[in-house]
Amino acid sequence: MGTGLAKRVEIREKRLQTILTYRGDAKGLVEGSEKNSLKIGRFRFTQCGNCQEGCALMQVYSVFDAAIVVHSPIGCFGGIVQQYQNVSKVAQIRGNRKFSHHAICTNIQESDTIYGGVEKLRNSVRDAFERYNPKVIYITTSCASGIIGDDVQAVSEEMSDELGIPVFAVECEGFKSRIWSTGFDASFNAVLNTALKPPKKKQEDLVNIFNFNSGEATFTPLLKTIGLRPNFLIRTRTFDELSEMSEAACSATICETLSTFVADKLEELYGVPQVQAPAPFGIMWTDRWLRAVAALTSKHSIVEGAIRKEHERIEKALNEFREEFKGKKAYVFAGDAFAHNIASVVHDLGLEVVGVTTYHHDKKYDNPELNTAKFLVQTAGNIPNFTVCNKQPYQVLKFLKQLKPDILFVRHGGLAVLGNKLGIPAIMEGDSDQSVGYDGVLEMGRRIRSAFRSQKLYRTFAEHTNFPYSDWWLSENTDPFHFVEK
Repeated sequence: MGTGLAKRVEIREKRLQTILTYRGDAKGLVEGSEKNSLKIGRFRFTQCGNCQEGCALMQVYSVFDAAIVVHSPIGCFGGIVQQYQNVSKVAQIRGNRKFSHHAICTNIQESDTIYGGVEKLRNSVRDAFERYNPKVIYITTSCASGIIGDDVQAVSEEMSDELGIPVFAVECEGFKSRIWSTGFDASFNAVLNTALKPPKKKQEDLVNIFNFNSGEATFTPLLKTIGLRPNFLIRTRTFDELSEMSEAACSATICETLSTFVADKLEELYGVPQVQAPAPFGIMWTDRWLRAVAALTSKHSIVEGAIRKEHERIEKALNEFREEFKGKKAYVFAGDAFAHNIASVVHDLGLEVVGVTTYHHDKKYDNPELNTAKFLVQTAGNIPNFTVCNKQPYQVLKFLKQLKPDILFVRHGGLAVLGNKLGIPAIMEGDSDQSVGYDGVLEMGRRIRSAFRSQKLYRTFAEHTNFPYSDWWLSENTDPFHFVEK
């Protein structure tokens, strides 16, 4: 275990003072966070939401030669099937590497909630070791295992001694934190505790990119413009490859919500500095990001020439998009930092960002210099309609009806339909890296153009859609925050 690493990670409500509800403007959110003056309410009714267990599970599950023991009922385990397919596609992009992923569920039953599931957990860990011969075993917890009080930490230490490989408890019970991104922190903490090693050597041209997917098609050519190469983490990496993260020249991320925890620890433990710039989304942010990377890798002498060359390359197409989208209004609905990223791209394409809704908001940051909400205000100005809600479609529906944007941008599957049913074209970003860098801006422009050309289809959707809400809720006079305690 690395020096200075804890077995458990503090939840985001405490560490980052994360909140789930806000309405106002972007500037008010930033200033209120800095002064700790935001008036925070609580939802009396929630329609849906994410669970930190899923976020933690899918990160450690994607380490190639790891085995995962999910200490949960079978229902919590079920989502792995779809995620397995996504990870498989990523691995194919990375060069058709031969791999397999291994996970076992303890399948907590009613009797286990009465008598305890510790012995079943021990047997499942032994089973995973015998079946898969892994280099590490991660045990992920669930609400059920937390409620019955199984001592998963003690079992992990006991099984580490018995099996002779790291066995680590990723404590991610859903009820422990209302902020699902806490699961990312728990999974990265597990990887740091088990895989991180002191650097054998420093690789001065290597940049850690903490990412949801591989990023080969976007970050690789972007870094190549200044003679650098990426180390994509942690998905699709082997246990041994993860140890190289301490050898990198610096660390960057696709989304500050995902990985500032792990980047902060890498800097603290082994002096791997974080890139002091927002992720490279949009022209201005990509410029800033490249300059920050160059400053940490002795590439400052060539970076300005590379940026100038990229600007010249995309200038004609970018200006065409800006002229075409002039006067169009956009709305962004995504996770905290990623919503800021997409809004930056949309702004650079000439659309007016009339509203943003994020799933949560971190009032503090692991790295105070990476305040993406503040960067967004500096870039796009004070967005007048800025809200925070944990994926509540019943609220976002009313935001869209009030603001009537020309296009909607969402991060997660199933949410684009909110716009479609109102006749609004919608673009789902997903876990892709399509919008990264200079080419990412142009790619987003092409996607927006395509969406606008399908407007007749979306109008047809709206004409034949009935929402499952009462007339009272759909009324313009009903407050979207009616179910938030004042």
